[in-house]
Amino acid sequence: MNVQTQAPETKAVGGGDVAGAFDDFARSFDAFRAANDERLQEIETRLSADVLTEEKLARIDAALDDAKRRLDRAQLERSRPALGGPVEGARDAGLTEHKAAFDLYVRAGEAAGLKRLEEKALSAGSGPDGGYLVPGTVEKEVLTRLAALSPIRAIASVRTISSGSYKRAFSTAGPAAGWVGETASRPQTASPTLAELAFPAMELYAMPAATQTLLDDAVVDIDAWLAAEVETVFAEQEGFAFVQGDGVNKPKGFVAAPTVAETSWSWGNLGYVATGSAGAFPTESPADVLIDLIYALKAGYRQNAVFVMNRKTQSVMRKFRDESGAYMWQPPAIAGQPATFMSFPVVEAEDMPDIAANALSVAFGDFRRGYLVVDRTGIRVLRDPYSAKPYVLFYTTKRVGGGVQDYAAIKLLKFAAS
Repeated sequence: MNVQTQAPETKAVGGGDVAGAFDDFARSFDAFRAANDERLQEIETRLSADVLTEEKLARIDAALDDAKRRLDRAQLERSRPALGGPVEGARDAGLTEHKAAFDLYVRAGEAAGLKRLEEKALSAGSGPDGGYLVPGTVEKEVLTRLAALSPIRAIASVRTISSGSYKRAFSTAGPAAGWVGETASRPQTASPTLAELAFPAMELYAMPAATQTLLDDAVVDIDAWLAAEVETVFAEQEGFAFVQGDGVNKPKGFVAAPTVAETSWSWGNLGYVATGSAGAFPTESPADVLIDLIYALKAGYRQNAVFVMNRKTQSVMRKFRDESGAYMWQPPAIAGQPATFMSFPVVEAEDMPDIAANALSVAFGDFRRGYLVVDRTGIRVLRDPYSAKPYVLFYTTKRVGGGVQDYAAIKLLKFAAS
């Protein structure tokens, strides 16, 4: 048998070459599908796959993941708007003044302009000890980049608040109702029962450093530099907290929420479907448990539902085929769209647990209704030229919270016997 031992060749992607990256991704998936079909045929004829075939499939799978990362990076680079351009409209004169004052503060440490602006705005809790608010354009750019980098933020509801906590009431039991005859008496019905959910905003920080020479260079776009420095570290911290955060000085992740078997589901818990095998999918018809997971969700939530898993779990699910032999996992049809599994979008979140005994490695649900991200207005920067000379540190903070807001909107797959 002529066995190909090389993964499909891919081209380097530069300058936001989204079309080239997408073509590489499509070729990688075609090679993956052919190699997996070969592996399955060997299992059917010999009851086991050739070692070289398994190795080839693993290399192609890694190449497919690499092509997807390059495609995501190219799309992100192309979607980033430019910062520091001219501000249009007389009503934005205050924003222009803020940008100029902030630029002077970052480059030279001159805070008089920012102090005057915050005094005019009657803002409290700022100044030399707490730092100064970045211009609105920088804050918007940071949040836009976080939405592109942080997978859960991109699919969850996001609410901006001006206080330290967001609270919302919900009904645990609706008003009673019943049928009556035309002349029958109408007894008083019970009132709805209300409870409250609270989402406190926790402090997230980063501390990028720059040399004074860099800051003195007028060509350097300080706004873009600061946004680029904090975007990745903020996204990494947020991504973990929204998935696995314990709620202590950080948001509460949905995987860390109380869980219960779907057959015993009650409000305040996320329901899970067990695979029936500890640390693995079932040997026979492994995709059946995913069908059970899909239909554990009510129809009203399924319309906007997505799968959430990490790269390793997705690698396992790529091999699943239906009764007609078609692959259940499908690559995106066009650049900018997610891959799908059984026609539902697949969101890759590396902070999801790997497949292991009792792990909650796959989530499925309407995260727009199920999970809430709370952003406190304002990102603050405190300039520190003393602690790490000759570098100038910029202690940058934002306040963010999060948690499950609808326990019926998200279901989990648990890799356990029951």
